[in-house]
Amino acid sequence: MNLVLWMIYAVITLAAIVFLGLREFHMLQLNGYKTPEHSRWMKKNKKRYILPAVLFVAQFLLIPFHGRSGLEITLVIVLCFFNAIIALANKPGKKFKKPLVYTARMKRMMITFGILIAICYAIAIIKGKTYVDIDGIDFCRTETRWFTWYLPYIMVGSALYLTPILVPLSNLINKPIEKAVQNWYINDAKRILSECPTLHKVGITGSYGKTSMKFYLDELLNSQYNTLKTPESFNTPMGVTITIRRDLKPTHEYFICEMGARRVHEIKELCGIADPHDGIITSVGPQHLETFGSIENVVNTKFELADHVKAKGGKIYLNGDNELIRRKAPEYPNAVLYGLQEGNHYRGTDISVSDRGTEFTVTAPNGETQRFSMKLLGEHNVQNVLGAIAYAHGTGISLDKLTLPVKRIAAVPHRLQLLDKGGNMTFIDDAYNSNPNGCRAALNVLGLFDACRILVTPGMVELGAKQEELNFEFGQEAAKACDHIVLVGKNQTVPIYNGIKDAGYDMDNVYVADSLNEALTHVNAYQTDKKKIVLLENDLPDNY
Repeated sequence: MNLVLWMIYAVITLAAIVFLGLREFHMLQLNGYKTPEHSRWMKKNKKRYILPAVLFVAQFLLIPFHGRSGLEITLVIVLCFFNAIIALANKPGKKFKKPLVYTARMKRMMITFGILIAICYAIAIIKGKTYVDIDGIDFCRTETRWFTWYLPYIMVGSALYLTPILVPLSNLINKPIEKAVQNWYINDAKRILSECPTLHKVGITGSYGKTSMKFYLDELLNSQYNTLKTPESFNTPMGVTITIRRDLKPTHEYFICEMGARRVHEIKELCGIADPHDGIITSVGPQHLETFGSIENVVNTKFELADHVKAKGGKIYLNGDNELIRRKAPEYPNAVLYGLQEGNHYRGTDISVSDRGTEFTVTAPNGETQRFSMKLLGEHNVQNVLGAIAYAHGTGISLDKLTLPVKRIAAVPHRLQLLDKGGNMTFIDDAYNSNPNGCRAALNVLGLFDACRILVTPGMVELGAKQEELNFEFGQEAAKACDHIVLVGKNQTVPIYNGIKDAGYDMDNVYVADSLNEALTHVNAYQTDKKKIVLLENDLPDNY
């Protein structure tokens, strides 16, 4: 075996393994470390694995062509070239919206992956030494000699070409360890909660609106109580656990816990950790249908919070304007309904919306009324603020004392957040919304402005079998509200494009960009006498 050639090949291949491995670890992390979800993602993105798959098979198909003059060296040079392409295609440097985070779990998984790669290299080195030991024997000029010479390259090459499989395999190997680690942290969080007997815990869930509700409720309760909320989108078991272990103090009186779910029984799991006394369900709709399987599963999972609260004798606050919620509400005698429609215990009326904010009147169950004003835009925001008012009022804070905290409420980052960039352009940042109701509400807000109204969107995802239909409808609604429409991504935006076209929209005002940067460059180039109002509706993560 040519030692120099082997070392060159091994180094190039190792670089490719590291670069490709980091990319795969990043995608696995974005898929929530869920191997089934990551497998579905790999299936959707199968084109990126064509080259490694072809090279994996090709290295075995080349075995019969042994013995030809110069084949060995030529073959290795060709393999070095292809492996260098894989390394360059995956080299670090690309800026991601959410970069790879080197958590303790990620580091443990990388160690396991490193061990698997080291095993492949160890076998290659051992087999290479075997070849060197037998190469001096004259009669060793058979297929065995060829395969013995070639096997080290096959082993190292396979480690690279199978990296997309070895990464999730590392996750599976570590699963028992990770489960034990998580259980220890969760049990420690439960212990901490048990040592705070006066702490009142409220869980918030919903297909959409739960993060906004959490921020609004925190603002209102903080006017009278010492509160702690789960930060950002910390709505998973480990996110809730981290918040409790890191931030909870004996002086806290209320713990506001956001609860997210992508599968059946995940809200039940979160209730087992946080053990909320009360709950708020902001909405139920066609979100994460790919993992839930059906809208019935979504409804039942969200109402796992209501079941837990009912068993504890607490109250469950429900958005009574949501049809799916209202249908199930009679099963819960402890339910308090809020919304804009008649029949809700807390009702919002006389809504006045402008580009400066919103005013509305709240009527409480006892008939008391109070006028509120806030900076937030749109009727749909009245629903969430109304839910926060209902809960805060239920804790003993008068409606009159809630007027100032409501006026202080600011837009949650990336959720219909108004960003004035100066000059002739203002952005409405709604990047975190990716559901039909949220998109509809955002278009309504865009319609408030007397300006050149521009929509920039990649559309909605994770809607299962309804994804194409709902994006088609989104396109039809966008055609009514926008002067210009910029779609991001040629493949996933086809249903939106078709919906826009079906609505009879002037297609000269539609542009399809490959990336968000290209889309914004195109928006900047628009010439108009009016001020440009740009709605950024949904920003898909890097794994889409």
